[in-house]
Amino acid sequence: MSTPTLLARRALIRLSPIDPQEDVRGFLQGLVTQDTKAVTPGNPQYAGLLSAQGKAMFDFLLWDDGSDVLIDCEADVAEALAKRLTIYRLRRRISIARDETLQVHWSPEPVEGAVADPRLAALGWRWIALAADGPSADDAWRAHRLALGVPEGAAELGDILWLETNAAELNGVSFTKGCYVGQENTARMNWRQKVNRRIVVLPLAEADEKRQKIGYPALGWSVEHRRLEDLDPAGWPVWLQTPQA
Repeated sequence: MSTPTLLARRALIRLSPIDPQEDVRGFLQGLVTQDTKAVTPGNPQYAGLLSAQGKAMFDFLLWDDGSDVLIDCEADVAEALAKRLTIYRLRRRISIARDETLQVHWSPEPVEGAVADPRLAALGWRWIALAADGPSADDAWRAHRLALGVPEGAAELGDILWLETNAAELNGVSFTKGCYVGQENTARMNWRQKVNRRIVVLPLAEADEKRQKIGYPALGWSVEHRRLEDLDPAGWPVWLQTPQA
C-alpha cells in the first residue's frame, strides 16, 4: 500500500481574470507580503495577508497556473480568506473562489512533478493534483513540520506580527517589492531589527501556558510566542539560528 500524500486539511482558492486585461498578480502584489512576480511555473512562494498593523491574518503558498494564481491555504480558513480578498477586489474583474477540482499533496521525499517547499527544503515536496478520494497525510505532515520547528496556520500564527512568525527566515516576505497591507510596520521592524519575540516550537515539557498558542500533547510539542531573552538560541532549529541570535 502506498504512503498517503493528500493534505485534506488544505484547500485551493483560484484567482482568475474575468477580463483578459486584468492582472491577478498585480492585484495580489498590493496585498500580500511576497513579491508575486516570483510566482512562476514550478516556483510557488510563501506569503501572508496581514492586518493594517502588520499582524498575521492568513498564511499560504501561491502557485502559478497561467494567468491564474492558486492559493494553497488551510481549508478551515479558505472561505474567510476568499471573502477578505473579495473585499479588496472592489470593481476589478477578477474571480475569487475555492477550486474543489484540485487538491494539495505532500511527501517528505522527492516525487516526480513535485517542487520543494519554498519555506524550507527540509519540509519536503508539494504538488497539486486533480481531486480524488484517498487517505490523508495531514497528521504526518504536522509531525514532520513541527519536528523541524516550522509554525503554520491561524492557530499557531494568528494575530502575531509577521516577522515574529519567522516569516523572513522562511522566505515569506519581500523587503523590496513595495507597499502591501501591513507593510509599514513590517518594514520598520526589519529596518530597526526589532524582532523581540518569536513563534517557536518547544518540547511540551518546556511549555509556558501564558505564552502558548497551541499544544500538541500526542506529538509532544508546544507552539509558543516567546520573548527572545526567555529563549536559548542554541536550542533553536538551524534555519532560525542567525548571527544576531
